[in-house]
Amino acid sequence: MSASTTLYDHAPLLRSLSLCLAVLLFSACASTGKPKAAAAALPDARGEGAAVRFPDPKRATLKEGLFVDLDNLRLFARGMSKRQLYTLLGTPHFGEGMWGVRDWNYLFNFRSSPGGDYFTCQFQVHFDGKGIAQAGYWKPQACAALLQAPALPPAPAPAPMPETPVRLSADALFAFDSAVLTDAGRRSVDALLEQVRNASQVQTIQVLGYTDRIGSDSYNQLLSQRRAQAVRDALVQGGVAAAAIVAEGRGKADALVQCTQGDRQAVIACLAPNRRVEISGLARSR
Repeated sequence: MSASTTLYDHAPLLRSLSLCLAVLLFSACASTGKPKAAAAALPDARGEGAAVRFPDPKRATLKEGLFVDLDNLRLFARGMSKRQLYTLLGTPHFGEGMWGVRDWNYLFNFRSSPGGDYFTCQFQVHFDGKGIAQAGYWKPQACAALLQAPALPPAPAPAPMPETPVRLSADALFAFDSAVLTDAGRRSVDALLEQVRNASQVQTIQVLGYTDRIGSDSYNQLLSQRRAQAVRDALVQGGVAAAAIVAEGRGKADALVQCTQGDRQAVIACLAPNRRVEISGLARSR
């Protein structure tokens, strides 16, 4: 094998090594500038109407192209130095050097789906006389859309309250003859906060308090109202909009069970389901 043949075989490696050395030397004198705009939106630095000439892909030193990190590519911006660009995207793919070169060209591969087929785009960076990036160009131009950040999935629509009211046992929320939430009662209400907050965006939240039939109607009405108000206040403190939630006491109305037999304590225990607070959603009037 002749010496000339050996040198020819190692030419791409020598060019890469020369470029690496030039990058280090260039960093000492080239102005880094300040990135001003994303690559997809850079103005035409060659002047309006000037043609952009891309090299024949067959001349690339890496003819199969390179899979590039899209997040890195999105960082490219006007005002970057060649050293910054080299660190970000690597060696240009057409043997371009450092000095006196106004264009760097790349062949980038992108997959249309994970693990699927890929397509290749040419990317060209144009520099000014000081080696500062002025613009980026794509062939085909449609490849520029790849730099757009992926759209975030839409937020899920607020879910309304279920048709059946959420029933909380008053015995679990309050002490006997009290309208002050116990610690356990507050935890029970807090467990519903996220559900109620979401529903309050599309519904009016109704909180209804109920008692059993034992005691006077006026007393039961007042107690049921105070208990409904206590649950409403806890929900508002948890972030539910005050304007979206109403509280009402119903006293002994709408009993769930009827208990007529047994001694007083047995009847009180039997009537427990009637002592409750219900939370439901009402359609808002338009």
